[in-house]
Amino acid sequence: MNKKKVKTKGTDPGFGTILKTLGGSVREYKKASILTPIFVMGEVILECLIPWVMTLLLGAIEYVGMMQTGASGTPDPLAVKIVDFLTRGQAEPNLLIIILEFGLVMLAIAFLSLLFGALSGKYCATASSGFAKNLRKDMFGRIQGFSFSNIDKFSTASLVTRLTTDVTNVEMSYMMIIRTAVRAPFMLIFSIIMAFSINWEMALIFLCTSPILALGLYFIMTKAIPFFNRIFHKYDAMNESVEENVRGMRVVKSYVREDYEKEKFGKASSNVRDDFIKAEKLIALNTPLMNFCVYFGITAIYVVGSILIINSNQALLQITQLQSFMTYSFQILMSLMMVSMILVMVLMSYASATRITEVLREKSSIVSPENPVTEVKDGSVVFENVNFKYSEKAEKYALSGINLTIKSGETIGIIGQTGSSKTSLVQLIPRLYDVSSGSVKVGGVDVKNYDLEVLRNSVAMVLQKNVLFSGTIKENMRWGNKDATDEEIQDACKLAQADEFIQNFPDKYDSYIEQGGVNVSGGQKQRLCIARALLKKPKILILDDSTSAVDTKTDALIRHSLRTYIPETTKIVIAQRIASVQDADKILIMDGGSIIAMGSHEELMANNSIYQELYYSQNKEAK
Repeated sequence: MNKKKVKTKGTDPGFGTILKTLGGSVREYKKASILTPIFVMGEVILECLIPWVMTLLLGAIEYVGMMQTGASGTPDPLAVKIVDFLTRGQAEPNLLIIILEFGLVMLAIAFLSLLFGALSGKYCATASSGFAKNLRKDMFGRIQGFSFSNIDKFSTASLVTRLTTDVTNVEMSYMMIIRTAVRAPFMLIFSIIMAFSINWEMALIFLCTSPILALGLYFIMTKAIPFFNRIFHKYDAMNESVEENVRGMRVVKSYVREDYEKEKFGKASSNVRDDFIKAEKLIALNTPLMNFCVYFGITAIYVVGSILIINSNQALLQITQLQSFMTYSFQILMSLMMVSMILVMVLMSYASATRITEVLREKSSIVSPENPVTEVKDGSVVFENVNFKYSEKAEKYALSGINLTIKSGETIGIIGQTGSSKTSLVQLIPRLYDVSSGSVKVGGVDVKNYDLEVLRNSVAMVLQKNVLFSGTIKENMRWGNKDATDEEIQDACKLAQADEFIQNFPDKYDSYIEQGGVNVSGGQKQRLCIARALLKKPKILILDDSTSAVDTKTDALIRHSLRTYIPETTKIVIAQRIASVQDADKILIMDGGSIIAMGSHEELMANNSIYQELYYSQNKEAK
């Protein structure tokens, strides 16, 4: 099969499209996503109130002290009003009671802030983990609906990376957006308001540091994004190296190629490391930039505040206000630092969000029509002037000029050299791919007019690469028919000549099959896959070189079972051995994507030199 894998370079769909696409996966976690920022805002407001209450307490202490000592000064007007309110009716203010009352207020505020913080953390965890769960579910569901051409567009390793690493990055970013990204700006705004309420001249200092920080972050973001885009594509290559190595471990060890595989993985890992270093170097500039803004702001506040206090004798700014101002300045500067961290995280996850959006927005190239045919009458198959290529950009057709009529119940054999597109031909029947031109009809109806599920339920394929899933033999068999009874499973396995070796297993039909069927032989795997296909009771059965690992006697027994068990089912057998197809009603010889000869065994033996040569060479080998 001349099939070339095409990998996507990926295009940026735009921030709005990404937001809309990923937002659809929030669903039942909208409530948690909304409650999180609400509780965060409550937590921030309460946190910002504590320094203000502390300022009032210090002002109240200063005022009471002035009253008791008769000292002169300019107390905080609001603190005076509060003390007068708390001590109304008293001959002399009790400082201890005032401190206690202020302390209870601050304790209540701190408790409520803690409660709101805990609730915001709880709902944030629920929302972010639920969003990630839905995102993976939506991606996996979308991938399940892909046609083979869609899957060819992405590598397997890339899809795995998108479902794992990319989703984790987006989950972390979402968690920061609904909590930290609300907390930091809200804390920043509220702290600035409180700072301006204390002294607007000093608050202007913060406006001096903001442009420096904004320009620095803009530079970092614009320079780092291309690196992260490249990194995730190189992640795909690294994961592909791991996948190939693990899957082909037996081949690697048999050829003693461990050192080569280590070197190949090392190169892929080094490529990821090199780009990460470049990206991290840029992001690392964020820390010194933030430190500069923080220390510059603190220094400027101390200098300006001290000058105002000394020159005005605390008329323009009091020491207690400077202390509160410093608290707000720390909150403002820490908020700026958090904002920069959020931007860095969003920057890192943007590439991941783009890759996830590509999968979620990818539309299957093969879908059911609006008013599909919901019944396949019989197993007849007709190819009319069929041409096919895997990609529109491909220069050469994989199949060209195919005209073929197969009656329902016939057995068709297909032989040909490797790469003659035998598999490509049969994959057009259940619409695993669509023809580039011409038509394929099943039961007298163009396959494009069928409901996909109905069509594929009527066609059973045992592919070249037989796949068994982790689970018991019974569980694997029920892929063919989820409602199959134990007796039906055993009957199908007997027909596929699998029952004999299954009975030798300790747990028989409850024996566990490892992932990929690595704990059974190639021939056993093929027979189990044939039994699974028989349980489907299809109108068309396609065996793609699926008896290559069994001996000729077992092959003959399987063919006899197929003739007697499903006589009305159309059987298409792709094989390399003449013995596997010589009793077929019609045998096709393919070469270069075309049918070059067709006929029964006797007709081809009499008229076709290629078939004769193949037959005699195999018989000599058998002798």
